[in-house]
Amino acid sequence: MYEMKDEYLTGIELIDKEHTRLFEIAEETYQLKNAEFIPDKYDQIKSLFEELKDYTEMHFAHEEEYMQSIGYKKLFTQKMQHQAFISWIEEQNLDGIDDEFEDQEAVVDNILKYLTDWLITHILETDKQIPAPEK
Repeated sequence: MYEMKDEYLTGIELIDKEHTRLFEIAEETYQLKNAEFIPDKYDQIKSLFEELKDYTEMHFAHEEEYMQSIGYKKLFTQKMQHQAFISWIEEQNLDGIDDEFEDQEAVVDNILKYLTDWLITHILETDKQIPAPEK
């Protein structure tokens, strides 16, 4: 369901590799959502969410370092968008979902919707504008 496609490639090897991992995290989240035989998904949700947070922060740092190194004029805008994503992650409260299956499903749906919208929109409209190194 979630995969890195050619249309998402920026031509910047490290960024494309890291975007691929973000799509993999989305796919793992989707698979968890559809795992019928795991009634309590709290631990897995929490683990995936922590990985998403940590990986995204690392990815944004790498992306911003690259943009800084090439003197990219839209770096500030990118930083603002990155911070908005990190703020969204930090605002998510996973407490209280460990008892209710419906709450777990809603949290996974919310994560997937936001992550999907973010990945596709941000990559296609913003990251693809970053100049790739000349070969």
